[in-house]
Amino acid sequence: MSLKAGGIVILDYGSQTAQLIARRVRELGVYAALLPYTSTREHAQAEAPDFRGVILSGSPSGIYEPNAPTLPAWVLASGLPVLGICYGMQLVTKAFGGEVGRADRREYGQATIQVSDSARLFAGMDAAQTVWMSHGDRIERPPEGFTVLARTDNAPYAAIARPERDLFAVQFHPEVTHTAHGLDILRNFVIGVCDAQTDWTPANFIDATIQSIREQVGDGRVLLGMSGGVDSSVAGELIHRAVGDQLVPVFVNHGMLRQHEPDDVIALGENLAWNLVAVDATEEFLDNLYGVSEPEAKRKIIGRTFTEVFEREAQKQGELDWLAQGTIYPDVIESAGTGRPGAKRIKSHHNVGGLPEQFKARLVEPLRDLFKDEVREVGTALGLPDAIIWRQPFPGPGLGVRCIGEITWERLEILRAADHIFISELRAAGLLREGTAQAFAMLLPVRSVGVMGDDRTYDEVIALRAVTTTDFMTADWARLDHDLLARVSNRIVNEVKGVNRVLYDISTKPPATIEWE
Repeated sequence: MSLKAGGIVILDYGSQTAQLIARRVRELGVYAALLPYTSTREHAQAEAPDFRGVILSGSPSGIYEPNAPTLPAWVLASGLPVLGICYGMQLVTKAFGGEVGRADRREYGQATIQVSDSARLFAGMDAAQTVWMSHGDRIERPPEGFTVLARTDNAPYAAIARPERDLFAVQFHPEVTHTAHGLDILRNFVIGVCDAQTDWTPANFIDATIQSIREQVGDGRVLLGMSGGVDSSVAGELIHRAVGDQLVPVFVNHGMLRQHEPDDVIALGENLAWNLVAVDATEEFLDNLYGVSEPEAKRKIIGRTFTEVFEREAQKQGELDWLAQGTIYPDVIESAGTGRPGAKRIKSHHNVGGLPEQFKARLVEPLRDLFKDEVREVGTALGLPDAIIWRQPFPGPGLGVRCIGEITWERLEILRAADHIFISELRAAGLLREGTAQAFAMLLPVRSVGVMGDDRTYDEVIALRAVTTTDFMTADWARLDHDLLARVSNRIVNEVKGVNRVLYDISTKPPATIEWE
C-alpha cells in the first residue's frame, strides 16, 4: 500500500495557515495532501489515494465577494467527512442554505469558546477552552439540520455539525498553537471521524522514499548539491541508501559560507562515506555578483551560477542523469510553487524552478513535501548526528542574502566574523537548539558615525536576527537576554574591524520574513 493512502485532503483557499493544517495532521501520523481548492476529485485521488476526509482551509476572501473561492461539488457528493475551518465553515454553511453575515466587530486573536455538545469533535475536552480567531464574517443562521457545538460572546455559532453526515465546521483555527486543544480537535476528526491511516511516520517515510528513489532513478547517476545543512544531508543520505555510489555529491564553495564551514562540510562528507567532490567557485560567484545589490537579482544569479557549476561538474564526472536538491515545502510556498490560485511570490529560491532549458538532468527532490521539523525527524531516524540535524538553518545563497546590498569579499569577511561571534555566544549560552530556531548576523548597506578612543569612525552596521519557530511558516523574535546581546555587541565592535554599530531585529513573520532578502 502507498504511504500516502488513507490520508486527508486539505483544500487550500489561500489562508496563511493552510500549510499548518497539513503539518498538524501529519503530527497525528496521517498523510495530508494540500491542494488548490480548484482541484478535481481525480487530482485529489492521485495525490492521496483512498483519502478518508476533506478539510477546507481559511481564506483572506469574503464568502460573498465577487469571484470568491467556491466549494467544489465533488466534496459533498463524495459522502466523505468534511471539516470546514473559518472560511471553510462559511462554505459549508452557504452550501446547505445557512446565512453568513458581517460580524459587528472583527474577532482576531484568542477567544474562549463554550462547548455545548462535546460528542465526537470535542470529545474528552473541557467545556470552556481557548481558541484562536481570525475572521470578519460569522454564521448568522446555521443550515437546517445542523447542531450547534460551541459559541463565543461574539460568534453564537463557533462550531456546528451535522453528525449523521460527518459534516463539521469551526469558526476558529485549530491548526495554530494558540488554540489550546487544536491538535485534539483535529485528532478527533481525522482519526475518530475519518478513520484515517496512521502510517505517516519517519521510519515509513524513509522506507517508502528509498523505494521511490530507486524506482525513479533506476541505473542513473545523481548529482547532489551538498551544502552541509540538514536538508541536503538528509536528502543525500536517503539517496545514498537507495542507490549507493550512483550518488555524486558535489560541494560548491561559493565564498559566501560561514566561518570554517568549507572544511566542516568536507569532513562531513567523509564521515558519511560519500564520494564527495569539492569545487571552489568563489571567484566565479563573486565576479557574477559584482555591482549587484537587488535581492531578487542576487538570488537568480546565485541560482544560475550553481546550475552552471553543476553542469560543468556533470561533464567532468561523465553522464549524470539526475540533479538532487534538498528542497523543502516552505521553499516551494515562498516561491509560489504550490500552484494554488492567487499564490504570491515572496522571494525566489535558488532550488525551486531554477533549471535552464539546456540543463538535461531531471530533478530528484525527496524532501519537497516536508516541513523543516519533519526533515529533522527523518534525519534522526536515519541516525545522522545532532551536529547535522540541528545545524543552524542556512539559505542556499548563503551570506549572499545576509550581506545586504553589494557583495564584496571584504564585506563578506566582516559579516563572517560578526556572525561567528553571535553564534559562538549563543552556543555558549545553550541557546542554539532550545532558545532559537534560527539566528544569524547581517551586514547592512549603511554606515554610521561612531567614536573609538578619540577618533571619529564612519563604519559598517551589523544587524542580529534570532527567531523562535517550529515550522518556519510563522516565527517570533527571540527574547534574548540583554546581557547576552550587550556582550555580543561589545565583541563585534571591538573584534571586527570596520563595524561600529550593532542592531537587533524584533520583527515577527509575518509581516517580515526570517531572512531579510
